[in-house]
This record gives sequence, C-alpha cells and structure tokens, in this order.
Amino acid sequence: MGKKQAGPAYVLGVGMTKFIKPRGKVDYNELGYEAGVKAMLDAHITYDDVDQGVACYVYGDSTCGQRVFYQFGLTNIPIYNVNNNCSTGSTGLAMARTLVSHGAADCVLVVGFEKMNPGSLQSVYNDRTGPTTLFGTMMAETRGVTNAPGAAQMFGNAGREYMEKYGTTQEFPQGASQLTLDSFRYGAKNEDFAEIARINHEHSKRNPYSQFQDEYSLEQIMKAPMIFEPLTKLQCCPTSDGGAAAVIVSQEFLDARPHLKEQAILIAGQTMATDTDKLYNTSAIELMGFDMSRHAARTAIAEAGVNVKDIKVCELHDCFSANEMITIDALELSEPGKAHEMVRRGDITYGGKMVINPSGGLISKGHPLGATGIAQCSELVWHLRGWANNRLVDGTSAALQHNLGLGGAVVVSVYKRADGKVAVPVPSDVVGKINGLGYNPAVEARGFTAEQAKSVCSKNHSDKYAAADVQERVLARF
Repeated sequence: MGKKQAGPAYVLGVGMTKFIKPRGKVDYNELGYEAGVKAMLDAHITYDDVDQGVACYVYGDSTCGQRVFYQFGLTNIPIYNVNNNCSTGSTGLAMARTLVSHGAADCVLVVGFEKMNPGSLQSVYNDRTGPTTLFGTMMAETRGVTNAPGAAQMFGNAGREYMEKYGTTQEFPQGASQLTLDSFRYGAKNEDFAEIARINHEHSKRNPYSQFQDEYSLEQIMKAPMIFEPLTKLQCCPTSDGGAAAVIVSQEFLDARPHLKEQAILIAGQTMATDTDKLYNTSAIELMGFDMSRHAARTAIAEAGVNVKDIKVCELHDCFSANEMITIDALELSEPGKAHEMVRRGDITYGGKMVINPSGGLISKGHPLGATGIAQCSELVWHLRGWANNRLVDGTSAALQHNLGLGGAVVVSVYKRADGKVAVPVPSDVVGKINGLGYNPAVEARGFTAEQAKSVCSKNHSDKYAAADVQERVLARF
C-alpha cells in the first residue's frame, strides 16, 4: 500500500495542440512548446514559478524533455523524462501529483508530446527482448497469431473473449475455414463494438482538437476495412502527432492566488498501478490489463469519496472499441458483464446514464502516446470548469479518467472542482476574458501571440539560442 497523500494537488492550467496525422510536418519541440505555453497562460503563471518539470513521450531520444523545457528558460530545475507506453502522459500527471502532495514542489509543469510514424505501432529496438514479448507468446499459445497489427490482435482477442463470455451462443456452419468461422462468430455481434466507435466519432465533432471530426453511420463503421475481427478500421485509434500540458500546484500555491480557485480542479483521487498475478492466466481480457484497471479504479474512487455510478463524464482509454467495452466493465460503470447492454441503451452518450469520451476518445481524437493522458485531463478540466460549453454534461460534479499502457501500467484519476460546485456552462466570451486569450480554448483550437508567449517564459533566464526559431514556427501555424 502506498502512503497517504500529504496534501492536495490541483490542476491549475491545461493546454493542448490539435492532434494531426503523423506526416513529419511539425517537430516534437514545437508541439511541446505550444502546449506548455498554453498551459502556463491558462494557469496565469510564468516558467519562473515552475519548481520541477515532467516531460512525457515514448518515441524519442533520452533528453527530449530538456529540449522542450529549455525553450521556456534555463532555470536549473529538475526535469524528468517519462516513458510508460500509452499511459505515459497520465504517469507524468501522477508523478507531478506525488511531488506536490508530498512537499517536493509547489508547481510542476507536465508536458506530453509525440511525433509518430504513420501506420501501426512498431518496435524501435529489434535487437533485444521487447517488453510485451510475453504478451505475444501468451496470445499465440491461447488464440494464435495472424499477420494483422499486433495491438489490434491483442485487443481484438479481448473483444472476442468478451463476446464468448457475455454474448449469445451461435451455430457455426459445418466445414467452414477458421477465417469464415471467425467472421461468423465475431462479425454477427460486432454491432456493439461498432456502436462504441460510432458514438466516439460523433462526439469528436464538438472537439476542435480532434484529428478526425467526421461522423459515420453504424453501417459505415461495420463495413469499413476489417483489421482483425471484430475490429474494423474505424474502430481503431490512429497514430498521431500532438502535444498537451498541465500545471499541477499545491494548496499553498493556490492559496496565494485566491482569484484562481474557481478554475482550479482538485485531483481528488488517483491510483497508478501495474499488472496483478492474473496477467498471464490465459484470459485475453486479463492480458489487456483488466484487473489492474479495476484495482486502480476502486482505490482512486475510494480516495475521492465518490460513487462511480454517480459520475456523469469519463475519458477512458479506447485505443480500440473492444478496449472501451472491457474497460466499462473494469471500471464498474456497468453491472458485471453488462457493458454491451449499457452501450445498446445509449447510456454512454448524451441523453443516457453518462457520457464516455466526450472528446471523441482515442478512436477519433487521435493517440499521440505521450500526450494522450494529459489531453484526457484537459478535456475533463474544461468540463468541470464549465468551459466545454458545446459538449457539457448536466450535473457534473466529478469526472473520471482512465489511461492504459501495455507492459503494463494504468492510471485512474478522479477530478473535482476546488470549490465543490457542480459545473455550469460558462459563455465563451466570459472565458476569453478570464484567461486573457480572447477566446475559449475548450471550443476553439487557436493559439497565442508572441507577446503572450513571452509573458510566460522565464523573465531572467530565457535564452535565444535555446529557443531558436520555435516561436516563429509555432505562430506561423495559427
């Protein structure tokens, strides 16, 4: 068991870039710079207020974090470089909360960024044992291996197991090939998984940062190219370039700025966990982190003192529609084994029991690995402030975040407003006055001016050589 939190930690500022297709047009330091400046502007701080920095990325050399943070100033602070697979961003948030809660820092800037290659995820180092090699071995021993992308097979197999455990029994045609059997067995009920993707794509229309903002019919999603039964292309998250950042502060830091308490969001509960001894028990669902997700959710929710059934909005790790299905079950948002019934009733979208992935989720928003967890945090912060006024969920008093990385690690967080109030819509013109940007960043993916960027960088320790031409390159995109 971990030690009790010594003190509260708050998200005071957030910012993110638009998530884009990985075409090599924007470098990682630009993504980190844009997100970091936005977060500091939102928090009304300067880089001189930052005690420690956490850089989150998966693909890149060892000290990419320093390259990003030095653009804000060279202030001698500790900078940590975090790589924890797809949960990298939320791992950085958990580290920042730990630092702040236990008195090691009053203000931590967390910046996540990723510059990815197009196509499915590939291993960079092929001359050594991979961290998920045993996952592949277990999958091969239990369900076999095809030439489909590895991640799609792993999560697709979890979806297949979910159907086998909780779906209806079907008669299979005699003498059919294995491929035909798979299509018959898993294709007949993939409407539930396709509906998850349909909802996420529909949600993304209201998120200006989403890589994709197109709406699809259920039929279009089901008839999209098959990646691995039951997952079609539109049920799989894309690779993405993007950045996101958050400013995490202590109670003392916030008390010194009472005028910012209305925008401060309390990290009311948070648990970072790794896999349990159920991992290699031959279950495809357990292989995808079900048990560690459930453990993290139960402990974080207990710490926050909320009933999970009362939560109205949730951002969870839907790298594939199958993972959203099993995660709904793992987080106990549904009754055991009834996640598909929740989906069928429309209880994961507006007008239903709760809204899951109002941002569009990884499936439609995109998935730049190091930025994803912080982007989830940004979305929920905007909801709790009432700034996400084009997609707000009525009655939101707490929000739930789930971010998963195979290998493995999971972070589950519960957020509440610092003032204890329920979120109500704030008009965008009012938001623009509050943050000084002149617009609402929750509903418009815009930028900042050179003067605004200068206002948050270090006053006495900025370096033109370290900054190079990043500001010009970022401003040119706005």
